[in-house]
Amino acid sequence: MEHVVHDRGGWPDDTPIDRAEHELAEWELLMDALVGTLGARGVMNVDELRRGIEEMPPVSYEAASYYERWLFSVEHVLTEKGVLAPGEIDARVSA
Repeated sequence: MEHVVHDRGGWPDDTPIDRAEHELAEWELLMDALVGTLGARGVMNVDELRRGIEEMPPVSYEAASYYERWLFSVEHVLTEKGVLAPGEIDARVSA
């Protein structure tokens, strides 16, 4: 059976898990609030968030932090739904 990058169960690895707590950056707090708002308004649900994360390219998944994966997923799903135009976030950030 082929493993996908997000399915870690049973992968042999001696790397210790970093369980240290850290203060969330402002953008991480905003990302959390955005996902909560999208869910409360019925725009996107947790299953769609999970699916978007699971569809990340493996190299991107490995390089991304927890909330960077959320950001990828939100942009991916909202673009699929036509809520965002392709490249809209990048265009606004670059402006």
